[in-house]
Amino acid sequence: MWNGLTILNFESNRLGTRRSHDLDFLDSLVNCTDLEYLGLEGNNFGGKMPNSIANLSTQLHSLTLGSNQIYGSIPLGIGKLSNLAILEMDNNLLSGSVPDAIGMLQNLQELYLGGNKFSGGIPSSIGNLSSLTKLYMELNYFEGSIPSSLGNCHNLLLLSLFNNKLTGIIPKEVISISSLAIFLDVYNNSLSGTLPNEVGKLVNLGELDLSENNFSGVIPSSFGSCTSLEQLYLQGNNFEGNIPHALQKLRGLEDIDLSHNNLSGMIPEFFGDSIVLQHLNLSYNNLEGEIPKNGIFKNATAISIYGNKKLCGGVLELNLPPCRNRNTSLVKKILAPKLAIPILSAFVFILFLSCFLAFLMVKRSRKKTSRREDLELQISYSVIAKCTGGFSQDNLIGSGSFGSVYKGTLPSDGTTIAIKVLNLEQRGASRSFIDECNVLKNIRHRNLLKIITAIASVDYQGNDFKALVFDFMSNGSLECWLHPTNNMQHQTKTLTFIQRLNIAIDVACALEYLHHSCQTAIVHCDIKPSNVLLDNDMVAHVADFGLSTFLYEESSNFSIQSIMSSSLKGSIGYIPPEYGMGGKASVLGDIYSYGILLLEIFTGKRPTDEAFEGGIGIQQFIAMALPNHVMDIIDPSIFFEQEFDENQQVEGEENALRRDFDIDVENRYKCLMKDGIVSVIQIGVSCSATSPSERMHITEVVNKLHAIKNSFMRIRHNTHATHRTIS
Repeated sequence: MWNGLTILNFESNRLGTRRSHDLDFLDSLVNCTDLEYLGLEGNNFGGKMPNSIANLSTQLHSLTLGSNQIYGSIPLGIGKLSNLAILEMDNNLLSGSVPDAIGMLQNLQELYLGGNKFSGGIPSSIGNLSSLTKLYMELNYFEGSIPSSLGNCHNLLLLSLFNNKLTGIIPKEVISISSLAIFLDVYNNSLSGTLPNEVGKLVNLGELDLSENNFSGVIPSSFGSCTSLEQLYLQGNNFEGNIPHALQKLRGLEDIDLSHNNLSGMIPEFFGDSIVLQHLNLSYNNLEGEIPKNGIFKNATAISIYGNKKLCGGVLELNLPPCRNRNTSLVKKILAPKLAIPILSAFVFILFLSCFLAFLMVKRSRKKTSRREDLELQISYSVIAKCTGGFSQDNLIGSGSFGSVYKGTLPSDGTTIAIKVLNLEQRGASRSFIDECNVLKNIRHRNLLKIITAIASVDYQGNDFKALVFDFMSNGSLECWLHPTNNMQHQTKTLTFIQRLNIAIDVACALEYLHHSCQTAIVHCDIKPSNVLLDNDMVAHVADFGLSTFLYEESSNFSIQSIMSSSLKGSIGYIPPEYGMGGKASVLGDIYSYGILLLEIFTGKRPTDEAFEGGIGIQQFIAMALPNHVMDIIDPSIFFEQEFDENQQVEGEENALRRDFDIDVENRYKCLMKDGIVSVIQIGVSCSATSPSERMHITEVVNKLHAIKNSFMRIRHNTHATHRTIS
């Protein structure tokens, strides 16, 4: 009955028992001489790879076995499948060496072997596959050198060898495959030696990752020819010498990481001339001199320069010492006793005149601005009462210690807004209103909740009325997602690993801005899930600045009053221990609260959970699980990657199978993501250390989380590449 069969596709189901003999049915397919496509990936097939695979039809074009539980080795007869164009065996438990017979598949275009337990060397016979366009061999135990014969694969678009045990140099024949266009990734091996100048032949390459190896020598100037590069990762090596000026030719670079090397000299200013560069990491080198102030260097959150002790200057947020004036001797001559008095007198006069003119210009500008803002921000009590249905319970979306938050729709243009109405009978509510206004009028950041206006009026009974009007966050608070209750609209939703990581990054970026990018540092004092709101795109926005504190360098009535009242600011479980002992509000206090929040995001447990009774807190509980038992305490729903869509009804057998398959894929991510999750938990434990001096700097948190995300996205990209045929 199998005669004439050309396509047999069982992909993305729940077939198999993950035990031996699951694939015995393949023996019955050897007589299907017309079979062209055999799809078995994304199931539960276990057992050894059967030798009968080598006896399948020579007409077979595609064989997909990825994402199962198949073990054993690749049959030596695999080379008989002479017409095979796609061979997928990734994300299984295959071991042993890859047979040389793989090089007999002259028509092979895509080879997926990643995510297994293969060992031994990479067969040089792969260089015979002249039609090969994609080669995935990452996340294995391959050792030895990269065979130079891979340079014969002149049609190769991507080469993925990361997370293996490869040693030796990277052959010039491989680093010069000009067809490479998507990425070349050898991250986390033990490769060494200098980079050949032939790297300049990668003129079509979009991403190059040579990080976490033992490369040495200078960074070749020939990199300047790689004009298509968008991501360049060279961190964690032994590169030395100056950063080559040839890199200024790479106008499309969005992300460059040169950290943890031995680079010296000054930071080139051409990085600041780029209009597309988004992230620049130069940390832990031997760079010196003044940091540029143009372009990306204006944004302290976009660059990282830690561990370069001889750097100076830059924007104020970098907190570096000022650079020494090279013209000190000239100044001394000018300020000789005979010239000092007339020069200083002229300087004072010019300074006074400049300040006076500036004052007049600012005054005129403020008048115009205030008139414009008054027109834009006029929202009366009657408008607020009307758009909330008279502050109806149906429009109540939250409540806090100082008031309630309502959803409303402006009648003028239909804009949906959130209105925080202060309960002025509550002690401290008026103070909270003033503090929040003082903070919100001075800050702007994509991860901070945007205020539309503040209202100080009277209600219909003549009572004082104070409210704050914000942008409406359609996905509610992080609290609702982490701890849904039966009456919450998000109770059927879960947060995936990447969503949680994005939220953690968003909150960290907001804190970095508050602590280091504002004119006066601001301490939030109440970082917790209910104060993290999510918009329609699941971007996190930190909200509720009613307890915030300005950290003035010089004393003032406001700062003294705020600090004196800040000792116990915050919420139970998130308050840093030093506040309970009379300590002043500080950025390190926010770091502690953020650390607790980070642990809560990934474990799904509140710091006040009953599991932490008896003198042990969430930080100590999780620290004891590091590193071997972290997977036992994280939220299990973290691996459910299929994001719920309110407008998509999951019905029918096909969609149900797709949903089950996505869950199965997420289970496999549990193995691939373990290192990333451990790293995230370690950050949370470090941030929530009892001693403030042991807590991690917020900029370092941002950089580490971005690195974890980038690594995970590479793994996910490579994994999902094997599932292109899923409808």
